[in-house]
Amino acid sequence: MGLFSRLNKKKLNRKYEIGMRKTREGVFANLKSILSSHSSINDELFDELEEIFIMADIGVDTVVDFVDELRSDERVKGLTTPEELNPIIVDKMFELYIKGEVVNSNLIVNSEGLSVYLFVGVNGVGKTTSIGKIAAKLKKEGKKVLLAAGDTFRAGAVDQLKVWGDRVGVKTISKADGSDPSSVMFDAIQVAKDENYDVLLCDTAGRLQNKVNLMKELEKIKRIISREVPNAPQDTLLVIDATTGQNGMEQAKAFIDVTDVTGIILTKLDGTAKGGIVLAIRDKIGVPIKFVGLGERIEDLENFDIEQYIYGLFSDLI
Repeated sequence: MGLFSRLNKKKLNRKYEIGMRKTREGVFANLKSILSSHSSINDELFDELEEIFIMADIGVDTVVDFVDELRSDERVKGLTTPEELNPIIVDKMFELYIKGEVVNSNLIVNSEGLSVYLFVGVNGVGKTTSIGKIAAKLKKEGKKVLLAAGDTFRAGAVDQLKVWGDRVGVKTISKADGSDPSSVMFDAIQVAKDENYDVLLCDTAGRLQNKVNLMKELEKIKRIISREVPNAPQDTLLVIDATTGQNGMEQAKAFIDVTDVTGIILTKLDGTAKGGIVLAIRDKIGVPIKFVGLGERIEDLENFDIEQYIYGLFSDLI
């Protein structure tokens, strides 16, 4: 059974339908009209599909490959009307993300004890907010959560994380602005061990101006963490603002150059008409998306589900 058929029977998450509205009613609204305006499946139709997908920020190279595969798909040869392309497009977008692999969008958990998660990303993408929302989510699941304010470089960043800690009702370990972030991580880990915490969420500086300094800083932080907690951090999560589109892709590549990113948090997905960035990230970077921001409320950071995401894009056609 293809994804198109499964989505008709799946229990669907309304947050994805609402959160993906700008993309669905913006760029993707043209998909339905283009398919219905053509009387046959021809090169002109495929060219127009390319334009739609590029405008959705899926990325030029990814789109060209995608449409080429769509053209050559054996199922297309037996179709008589363009509308019959819908389920094939849906299936192929699912395949583009999955790439024939089992993609784990859950946080990796340390079965031996403390789980440590490191958050990276440039300033302004919603990194601190994401940490706070994930802390709330994990606390609701019954986890004992601790925060480490490792962004000692940006003025106000430590206080911002403390505010989130107070809001969620979790403790924050911090030092004065300008302190060595590695020492913050060391202190936080000792507290986490002494007080039997389940999870430690670690903020880091978001500067990209000097990648050499950033790399050294992140390497030192990870060295301290892995020395104190074997096999940690369990995940290094890169936060990207979906509204920045291809600029966000460039930021992602810069961070991946300097650290071992294991998952993506895509914020503000509900605020952009270019939600195709999800597929571009997966295709060009290869890292799974673990969380997406689908609203401003504390509970609106959702675990990523590729089927729900595609439903959010195509719910008007399914």
